[in-house]
Amino acid sequence: MWHLVCGDTAVEGVTRVIGEAAARELRVLRDDLAVGPLADVDRPPCIRRAQFWQDVWPDAVTPRPDFGPGLSADAEWLAVLAGQANPVTVWHGDSCSEQLLLARVAAVMEQSELPLWEVPCGTGDSSVRTRRAVGMIEPEALGAYYSPRLVDAERKQRFAAQWHAAVAANADIRRWRDGDFRGEEHSTVDAILLAACTPEWQPLPRVMAEVMAGCDGFFVTDFFAFWRARELAARGRVELAGHEGQHGYGGLSVRLT
Repeated sequence: MWHLVCGDTAVEGVTRVIGEAAARELRVLRDDLAVGPLADVDRPPCIRRAQFWQDVWPDAVTPRPDFGPGLSADAEWLAVLAGQANPVTVWHGDSCSEQLLLARVAAVMEQSELPLWEVPCGTGDSSVRTRRAVGMIEPEALGAYYSPRLVDAERKQRFAAQWHAAVAANADIRRWRDGDFRGEEHSTVDAILLAACTPEWQPLPRVMAEVMAGCDGFFVTDFFAFWRARELAARGRVELAGHEGQHGYGGLSVRLT
């Protein structure tokens, strides 16, 4: 049985639940599918997808990962998933990325007779006050959520259709709401960032925290919020000053121009 999780934070808890032996078939997919272009995510060498993550990654944070090989390895592994012998279990919560992973796996297994299982760990609500990703659950508590559920053919087709639609739309951002994905432009996040800024200097991490806490439907990471701040600065909407500090943004301040 393959067990799939979205991101490293879920590994400890899932390993604790299924045991070390079963965890040898635990596969971690680290791509945050909620943001960035998806048009070539399933087509190695995933040039556009890799370039997006290169742009997001702060220059001051080294070493800079080479995203292409990892993205290509995921795409190649998923492409043959339906042709191997092991059933598949996807662990997911209310993270848009986790839900997109479930949809992506359903798409590659759409014509396969292999069983597809899911372990729902979320609340079903992606708003910031109630959402829960697998990695947010304490490892010792995750066992209480371990109730694998078979994904029947109808739901598998629905999930697969959602994945194909998300790839075709190729939106800047995807939010998970009411069981479906909604694409939008970066401007919706930029508006939150700009609203948090003032003409006076304030710490950039404080402004980023407001963005991260104010986005329903997907989890805004610190690097993504920092990238949007840099993009707004390049367009003259905000001004950044200071020393990069921790994670490339720790010592920066921001103000409206």
